[in-house]
Amino acid sequence: MSDLGAATLRIRIDLGYDGTDFSGWAQQPGRRTVEGELSSAVTRVLRAAEPVRLVVAGRTDAGVHARGQVAHADIDPVAWAGLPGRSNRMPEHAAVVRLNGLLPPDVVVRSAVIAPDGFDARFSALCRRYRYRICDDPARADPVRRRDTVVVRGGPLDVAAMNEAARDLLGLNDFAPFCRRRDGATTIRTLLQLGWERVQPGVVEGVVVADAFCHSMVRALVGVLVPVGQGRAPRGFPAEVLRGGTRDPRVKVMPAHGLSLEEVIYPADGDLAARAVEARTRRGWSGGLPPPGTGRCSRRSPAPG
Repeated sequence: MSDLGAATLRIRIDLGYDGTDFSGWAQQPGRRTVEGELSSAVTRVLRAAEPVRLVVAGRTDAGVHARGQVAHADIDPVAWAGLPGRSNRMPEHAAVVRLNGLLPPDVVVRSAVIAPDGFDARFSALCRRYRYRICDDPARADPVRRRDTVVVRGGPLDVAAMNEAARDLLGLNDFAPFCRRRDGATTIRTLLQLGWERVQPGVVEGVVVADAFCHSMVRALVGVLVPVGQGRAPRGFPAEVLRGGTRDPRVKVMPAHGLSLEEVIYPADGDLAARAVEARTRRGWSGGLPPPGTGRCSRRSPAPG
Protein backbone atom coordinates (compact mmCIF):
# COMPACT_ATOMS: atom_id res chain seq x y z
CA MET A 1 0.00 0.00 0.00
CA SER A 2 3.00 2.27 0.28
CA ASP A 3 4.25 1.52 -3.22
CA LEU A 4 3.56 4.05 -5.99
CA GLY A 5 2.96 1.15 -8.32
CA ALA A 6 0.20 -0.29 -6.16
CA ALA A 7 -3.51 0.05 -6.86
CA THR A 8 -3.91 2.31 -3.83
CA LEU A 9 -1.53 4.30 -1.71
CA ARG A 10 -1.97 4.63 2.05
CA ILE A 11 -1.44 8.14 3.39
CA ARG A 12 -0.96 9.01 7.08
CA ILE A 13 -2.53 12.33 8.06
CA ASP A 14 -1.62 14.06 11.34
CA LEU A 15 -4.01 16.80 12.43
CA GLY A 16 -5.39 18.87 15.25
CA TYR A 17 -8.76 20.53 15.82
CA ASP A 18 -10.84 22.61 18.18
CA GLY A 19 -13.79 20.33 18.83
CA THR A 20 -16.14 23.02 20.17
CA ASP A 21 -18.29 23.41 17.08
CA PHE A 22 -18.17 19.77 15.92
CA SER A 23 -20.53 16.89 16.65
CA GLY A 24 -17.47 14.72 17.22
CA TRP A 25 -15.17 12.99 14.76
CA ALA A 26 -17.53 10.51 13.10
CA GLN A 27 -19.45 11.62 10.04
CA GLN A 28 -23.20 12.01 10.67
CA PRO A 29 -25.94 13.13 8.28
CA GLY A 30 -26.87 16.76 8.78
CA ARG A 31 -24.17 17.40 11.37
CA ARG A 32 -20.79 19.13 11.19
CA THR A 33 -18.05 16.63 12.02
CA VAL A 34 -14.27 16.55 11.78
CA GLU A 35 -14.36 13.48 9.55
CA GLY A 36 -16.84 15.19 7.25
CA GLU A 37 -14.68 18.29 6.86
CA LEU A 38 -11.43 16.38 6.36
CA SER A 39 -12.90 13.78 3.97
CA SER A 40 -14.44 16.55 1.89
CA ALA A 41 -11.13 18.41 1.67
CA VAL A 42 -9.13 15.28 0.78
CA THR A 43 -11.69 14.30 -1.85
CA ARG A 44 -11.56 17.75 -3.45
CA VAL A 45 -7.77 17.99 -3.42
CA LEU A 46 -7.42 14.57 -5.07
CA ARG A 47 -10.41 15.17 -7.38
CA ALA A 48 -11.64 11.73 -6.38
CA ALA A 49 -14.81 10.40 -7.96
CA GLU A 50 -16.07 9.07 -4.60
CA PRO A 51 -15.68 10.50 -1.09
CA VAL A 52 -12.34 9.45 0.40
CA ARG A 53 -12.83 7.16 3.39
CA LEU A 54 -10.78 7.90 6.51
CA VAL A 55 -9.72 5.61 9.34
CA VAL A 56 -8.90 7.42 12.58
CA ALA A 57 -6.86 6.53 15.66
CA GLY A 58 -9.49 7.74 18.11
CA ARG A 59 -13.11 8.74 17.41
CA THR A 60 -13.45 11.77 19.65
CA ASP A 61 -16.87 12.76 21.02
CA ALA A 62 -18.70 16.02 20.41
CA GLY A 63 -16.78 18.93 21.92
CA VAL A 64 -13.53 17.00 22.48
CA HIS A 65 -10.38 18.58 21.04
CA ALA A 66 -7.26 17.06 19.50
CA ARG A 67 -3.68 18.19 19.11
CA GLY A 68 -2.30 14.82 18.03
CA GLN A 69 -4.99 13.02 16.05
CA VAL A 70 -3.92 10.55 13.33
CA ALA A 71 -5.91 9.20 10.38
CA HIS A 72 -5.15 7.25 7.22
CA ALA A 73 -6.68 7.11 3.77
CA ASP A 74 -6.14 4.74 0.83
CA ILE A 75 -5.95 6.87 -2.29
CA ASP A 76 -5.09 6.86 -5.98
CA PRO A 77 -1.28 7.02 -6.29
CA VAL A 78 -1.55 8.95 -9.56
CA ALA A 79 -3.64 11.63 -7.88
CA TRP A 80 -1.10 11.84 -5.06
CA ALA A 81 1.82 12.22 -7.45
CA GLY A 82 -0.06 14.98 -9.27
CA LEU A 83 -0.68 17.15 -6.20
CA PRO A 84 2.27 19.51 -6.80
CA GLY A 85 0.98 20.40 -10.27
CA ARG A 86 3.58 22.52 -12.05
CA SER A 87 5.41 23.42 -8.84
CA ASN A 88 8.57 21.74 -7.64
CA ARG A 89 7.07 20.87 -4.25
CA MET A 90 6.92 17.30 -3.01
CA PRO A 91 3.43 15.76 -2.79
CA GLU A 92 3.73 15.71 1.02
CA HIS A 93 4.22 19.48 1.13
CA ALA A 94 1.61 20.20 -1.53
CA ALA A 95 -0.96 18.07 0.31
CA VAL A 96 -0.57 20.02 3.56
CA VAL A 97 -0.74 23.40 1.83
CA ARG A 98 -3.76 22.53 -0.30
CA LEU A 99 -5.70 20.78 2.48
CA ASN A 100 -5.23 23.65 4.92
CA GLY A 101 -6.35 26.02 2.18
CA LEU A 102 -9.70 24.21 2.05
CA LEU A 103 -10.23 23.32 5.70
CA PRO A 104 -11.97 25.65 8.16
CA PRO A 105 -9.75 27.37 10.75
CA ASP A 106 -10.71 24.96 13.53
CA VAL A 107 -9.02 22.03 11.73
CA VAL A 108 -5.31 22.00 10.82
CA VAL A 109 -3.43 19.26 8.96
CA ARG A 110 0.13 19.09 10.28
CA SER A 111 1.49 16.47 7.89
CA ALA A 112 0.40 14.07 5.15
CA VAL A 113 2.91 11.40 4.20
CA ILE A 114 3.09 7.96 2.60
CA ALA A 115 2.47 5.50 5.43
CA PRO A 116 4.97 2.71 6.19
CA ASP A 117 3.97 -0.82 5.19
CA GLY A 118 1.50 -2.32 7.64
CA PHE A 119 0.39 1.01 9.10
CA ASP A 120 -3.19 1.32 10.33
CA ALA A 121 -4.07 4.56 12.13
CA ARG A 122 -6.43 2.75 14.50
CA PHE A 123 -5.12 -0.76 14.98
CA SER A 124 -1.37 -0.13 14.80
CA ALA A 125 -1.48 2.30 17.75
CA LEU A 126 0.12 1.17 20.99
CA CYS A 127 -1.72 3.73 23.09
CA ARG A 128 -3.45 7.10 23.17
CA ARG A 129 -2.65 9.98 25.51
CA TYR A 130 -5.37 12.41 26.60
CA ARG A 131 -5.22 15.53 28.77
CA TYR A 132 -8.04 16.96 30.89
CA ARG A 133 -7.85 20.56 32.11
CA ILE A 134 -9.73 21.89 35.15
CA CYS A 135 -9.89 25.32 36.80
CA ASP A 136 -10.72 24.83 40.48
CA ASP A 137 -10.71 28.53 41.41
CA PRO A 138 -13.44 30.38 39.44
CA ALA A 139 -11.85 33.74 40.27
CA ARG A 140 -8.76 32.64 38.33
CA ALA A 141 -10.68 31.32 35.30
CA ASP A 142 -9.04 32.46 32.07
CA PRO A 143 -11.64 33.62 29.53
CA VAL A 144 -9.17 32.89 26.73
CA ARG A 145 -9.08 29.21 27.77
CA ARG A 146 -12.82 28.80 28.31
CA ARG A 147 -13.11 26.41 25.35
CA ASP A 148 -10.66 23.85 26.75
CA THR A 149 -10.95 24.28 30.52
CA VAL A 150 -13.76 23.08 32.80
CA VAL A 151 -14.49 25.24 35.86
CA VAL A 152 -15.14 23.21 39.03
CA ARG A 153 -16.43 24.86 42.18
CA GLY A 154 -16.07 23.76 45.78
CA GLY A 155 -12.52 24.78 46.58
CA PRO A 156 -9.07 23.64 45.42
CA LEU A 157 -8.69 20.01 44.41
CA ASP A 158 -6.39 17.80 46.48
CA VAL A 159 -4.12 16.53 43.70
CA ALA A 160 -2.24 14.13 45.97
CA ALA A 161 -5.49 12.43 47.01
CA MET A 162 -6.59 12.13 43.38
CA ASN A 163 -3.28 10.56 42.37
CA GLU A 164 -3.43 8.09 45.25
CA ALA A 165 -6.97 7.05 44.32
CA ALA A 166 -6.08 6.81 40.63
CA ARG A 167 -3.47 4.11 41.29
CA ASP A 168 -6.26 1.62 42.06
CA LEU A 169 -7.53 1.95 38.49
CA LEU A 170 -4.28 1.21 36.67
CA GLY A 171 -3.64 -2.00 34.76
CA LEU A 172 -5.80 -4.42 32.82
CA ASN A 173 -9.42 -4.17 33.92
CA ASP A 174 -12.98 -4.33 32.69
CA PHE A 175 -13.86 -0.62 32.62
CA ALA A 176 -17.58 -1.20 32.04
CA PRO A 177 -18.44 1.09 35.02
CA PHE A 178 -16.75 3.96 33.14
CA CYS A 179 -17.96 3.23 29.60
CA ARG A 180 -21.10 3.63 27.59
CA ARG A 181 -21.67 0.13 26.29
CA ARG A 182 -21.91 -0.63 22.58
CA ASP A 183 -23.22 -3.90 21.19
CA GLY A 184 -20.41 -6.30 20.40
CA ALA A 185 -17.69 -4.03 21.85
CA THR A 186 -15.44 -5.05 24.72
CA THR A 187 -14.87 -2.76 27.70
CA ILE A 188 -11.60 -4.41 28.73
CA ARG A 189 -8.71 -1.95 28.54
CA THR A 190 -5.20 -1.51 29.91
CA LEU A 191 -4.95 1.81 31.73
CA LEU A 192 -1.26 2.66 31.71
CA GLN A 193 -1.20 6.09 33.34
CA LEU A 194 -3.62 8.31 35.20
CA GLY A 195 -2.02 11.26 37.00
CA TRP A 196 -2.70 14.84 38.01
CA GLU A 197 -0.61 17.94 38.62
CA ARG A 198 -1.24 21.58 39.43
CA VAL A 199 0.20 23.43 36.44
CA GLN A 200 -0.51 26.93 37.75
CA PRO A 201 -2.53 28.56 40.53
CA GLY A 202 -6.16 27.55 40.05
CA VAL A 203 -5.50 25.01 37.26
CA VAL A 204 -4.93 21.25 37.43
CA GLU A 205 -4.37 18.92 34.50
CA GLY A 206 -4.78 15.19 34.27
CA VAL A 207 -2.97 12.87 31.84
CA VAL A 208 -4.65 9.59 30.90
CA VAL A 209 -2.90 6.93 28.81
CA ALA A 210 -4.35 3.57 27.74
CA ASP A 211 -4.00 1.08 24.93
CA ALA A 212 -7.47 2.20 23.83
CA PHE A 213 -10.57 3.86 25.27
CA CYS A 214 -14.25 3.07 25.10
CA HIS A 215 -17.00 5.65 24.75
CA SER A 216 -16.93 8.33 27.52
CA MET A 217 -14.28 6.41 29.49
CA VAL A 218 -11.80 9.28 30.02
CA ARG A 219 -14.46 11.74 31.16
CA ALA A 220 -15.95 9.16 33.54
CA LEU A 221 -12.51 8.43 35.01
CA VAL A 222 -12.08 12.15 35.65
CA GLY A 223 -15.58 12.24 37.10
CA VAL A 224 -14.82 9.54 39.67
CA LEU A 225 -11.65 11.30 40.85
CA VAL A 226 -12.90 14.89 41.16
CA PRO A 227 -15.09 14.09 44.23
CA VAL A 228 -12.02 12.56 45.88
CA GLY A 229 -10.08 15.75 45.20
CA GLN A 230 -12.94 17.79 46.65
CA GLY A 231 -13.09 15.68 49.79
CA ARG A 232 -16.64 14.54 49.01
CA ALA A 233 -15.67 10.90 48.40
CA PRO A 234 -13.14 8.64 50.13
CA ARG A 235 -9.90 7.56 48.53
CA GLY A 236 -11.32 4.07 47.87
CA PHE A 237 -14.36 5.35 45.94
CA PRO A 238 -12.90 4.84 42.41
CA ALA A 239 -11.82 1.27 43.25
CA GLU A 240 -15.30 0.57 44.67
CA VAL A 241 -16.91 1.76 41.44
CA LEU A 242 -14.54 -0.37 39.35
CA ARG A 243 -15.33 -3.48 41.41
CA GLY A 244 -19.07 -2.81 40.99
CA GLY A 245 -18.92 -3.85 37.36
CA THR A 246 -21.71 -1.54 36.12
CA ARG A 247 -22.31 2.17 35.61
CA ASP A 248 -22.64 3.95 38.95
CA PRO A 249 -25.06 6.90 39.09
CA ARG A 250 -22.73 8.60 41.59
CA VAL A 251 -20.11 9.06 38.87
CA LYS A 252 -20.54 12.22 36.81
CA VAL A 253 -19.26 12.14 33.24
CA MET A 254 -17.30 15.39 32.99
CA PRO A 255 -17.90 17.97 30.23
CA ALA A 256 -16.30 17.25 26.87
CA HIS A 257 -14.54 20.57 26.32
CA GLY A 258 -11.90 19.94 29.00
CA LEU A 259 -10.58 16.92 27.09
CA SER A 260 -7.96 16.82 24.35
CA LEU A 261 -6.31 13.95 22.48
CA GLU A 262 -2.64 14.87 22.77
CA GLU A 263 -0.77 11.98 21.17
CA VAL A 264 -1.13 8.61 19.50
CA ILE A 265 1.93 6.40 19.94
CA TYR A 266 2.93 3.75 17.40
CA PRO A 267 5.63 1.06 17.43
CA ALA A 268 8.64 1.01 15.14
CA ASP A 269 7.79 0.66 11.46
CA GLY A 270 8.73 -3.01 11.40
CA ASP A 271 6.20 -3.81 14.13
CA LEU A 272 3.20 -1.93 12.69
CA ALA A 273 1.55 -4.86 10.92
CA ALA A 274 1.98 -7.24 13.86
CA ARG A 275 0.52 -4.67 16.24
CA ALA A 276 -2.50 -4.19 13.97
CA VAL A 277 -3.18 -7.96 13.96
CA GLU A 278 -2.84 -8.09 17.74
CA ALA A 279 -5.21 -5.16 18.28
CA ARG A 280 -7.87 -6.59 15.96
CA THR A 281 -8.11 -9.66 18.16
CA ARG A 282 -10.97 -9.13 20.54
CA ARG A 283 -9.65 -8.43 24.02
CA GLY A 284 -10.27 -11.17 26.53
CA TRP A 285 -9.39 -11.11 30.21
CA SER A 286 -9.12 -13.49 33.13
CA GLY A 287 -7.42 -11.11 35.54
CA GLY A 288 -3.73 -10.67 36.21
CA LEU A 289 -1.15 -8.40 34.64
CA PRO A 290 -1.40 -6.43 31.38
CA PRO A 291 -0.39 -8.31 28.21
CA PRO A 292 3.32 -8.21 27.32
CA GLY A 293 4.39 -5.01 25.59
CA THR A 294 1.58 -2.73 26.77
CA GLY A 295 3.97 -0.89 29.08
CA ARG A 296 5.96 0.45 26.14
CA CYS A 297 3.86 3.60 26.15
CA SER A 298 4.67 4.49 29.74
CA ARG A 299 8.27 5.30 28.90
CA ARG A 300 7.21 7.69 26.16
CA SER A 301 4.64 9.72 28.09
CA PRO A 302 5.36 10.02 31.82
CA ALA A 303 2.38 10.96 33.96
CA PRO A 304 2.60 14.12 36.01
CA GLY A 305 2.60 14.36 39.76
